[in-house]
Amino acid sequence: MAELRWNPLTKDWIMIASHRQNRPQMPKDWCPFCPGSGKVPEHYDVYKYDNDFPALSQNPPQPDDVETEFYKTAPCHGKCEVVLYSPEHTVTLPELPSSHIRKLVDLWAERFTALSLDEKIKYIFMFENRGAVVGVTMPHPHGQIYGYPYLPKRLELELDACKEYKEEKGNCMLCDMLADEQKSGSRVIIENEDFVSFLPFFSEYPYGMYIMSKRHVQNITQLTDSERDNLAKILRETAGTLDSLFDYAFPYMMCMYQNPVNSEDVSEYYHFHIKFYPPMRSADKQKFNASSETGAWAHCNPTAPEEKAEELRAAYKKFMTKGE
Repeated sequence: MAELRWNPLTKDWIMIASHRQNRPQMPKDWCPFCPGSGKVPEHYDVYKYDNDFPALSQNPPQPDDVETEFYKTAPCHGKCEVVLYSPEHTVTLPELPSSHIRKLVDLWAERFTALSLDEKIKYIFMFENRGAVVGVTMPHPHGQIYGYPYLPKRLELELDACKEYKEEKGNCMLCDMLADEQKSGSRVIIENEDFVSFLPFFSEYPYGMYIMSKRHVQNITQLTDSERDNLAKILRETAGTLDSLFDYAFPYMMCMYQNPVNSEDVSEYYHFHIKFYPPMRSADKQKFNASSETGAWAHCNPTAPEEKAEELRAAYKKFMTKGE
C-alpha cells in the first residue's frame, strides 16, 4: 500500500507507505553505500542514490479502494533520494574537509534544480537524520531528499507567517530575525562572510541551532560560488560544535528550508535557512517530545537559550582548535 490520505483535522496529507515496514535490516558486514557493494560506483566523492523503499514515487500506484464521501486519497507522487556524503563508511559531516562538503552543496543544488522540473512536485525537503536516537540504522554518512506533491503543514504555517509579516512590516521576517539576533549577539554561535549560526530566541530544543544566509535568497541554487564555500564551512563547523559539546557524535535532525517549487512566487518574503533539531538536553539525557509537544504542538524548552549559547560558543572554540 502506497498512497496519500487526507487528514481533515489538520488539513494535511499523510503518507501511507506500508511497504517500507518490510525494509531489511542491513547486515553488519555489508553496506550498500560503500564501494564494492555493487549498488554504488566504485569511485565517488558524493553521490545521489534513489531510495530503494521510497514513500513517494514518480510512477505511483493508484490508491487502494478505501476512499469514502468523508475520507479522500491521492497518488503518492514525488521522489525520495539518498545523498551519500562520502565513500568512507564511518566518516561524519564535521570530519570531512570544507572542500569536500562544497561538493555536497553543489549536489544538493543540482538535485533541487532536477526535482523542480517535475511539475507535480511542490516542495523539496533536504535533511539528515543522524544517530540511533533518531532512528538511524545505517551508519554510512548520508542525507535524504523528499520531493512532496503538496506543501507540508509546518512549511505552510511558516510561509503564511512570513507573508503576513511582509504585508504588515514591508520586510522579510527572516531578514529581520537575523538582524535582531546579530544585534543582541547573545545567541550567535558562528559567523562568516555569508552565514550566521545561532540559537534562536524561541529555540524549541536546548541545542537547536539555525544557519541563515545573510543575503536574501530563497534556495541553495541562488547562492554564489563564495556563498557555497561559506555554507560548506559553516555546516562543518556547526555539526562539529555539536560533537564537541560532550565529545561524541551528537545526534540530530538537520533540515533545509527553501521556497516551494511549481507554486506561488515567495521570493519577496521567504529566506533560505537550515535548522538543527538535536534531541539531547545534556550528555546523557534526551529531550523527549511527549504529550504537550506531540499532542498540542506546545513545546517546552527546559533550558535558557542564552545559557546554552555560551556552551555552544565554548564547544565551537574547542572544535576549531582541532583544525581542518
